[in-house]
Amino acid sequence: MTTNPESRPQETGTAPSPEAAAARTDAQWRELLTPMEYRVLREAGTEPPNTGEYVDTTTTGVYECRACGAELFRSETKFSAHCGWPSFFAPLAEDRVRYIEDTSLGMKRVEVRCATCDSHLGHVFEGEGYDTPTDLRYCMNSVSLRLVPEA
Repeated sequence: MTTNPESRPQETGTAPSPEAAAARTDAQWRELLTPMEYRVLREAGTEPPNTGEYVDTTTTGVYECRACGAELFRSETKFSAHCGWPSFFAPLAEDRVRYIEDTSLGMKRVEVRCATCDSHLGHVFEGEGYDTPTDLRYCMNSVSLRLVPEA
């Protein structure tokens, strides 16, 4: 059984310890997340392009992991890549994310996961020619993130 997103406990502001997030069972994740969140965050799914709530958002703030509340990206690193998903040129800090080689679609990609709870966030691509400081595109699923606007 999943809970209504509006009524379920929110873990914004303070991320749980890595041990607490890692200790969650599959049943606990299913209780905490909506079916779409679970499919993307825990099963490495992808939301359809141009459907996520943060694709075109320009609000100033911090993007947290929707599963555990860890701060991952700042709005200052978000840019319009016209790819259908929110794109960032750098994480808040390198220790906030971890990388896994992904060959699931018959090509080599680099999957990006939350370093705190190991949830799937999206993929990072290099050398696409965007006019950004890092030449990286962190292509994230909106459903993997929660924007906390700056006060």
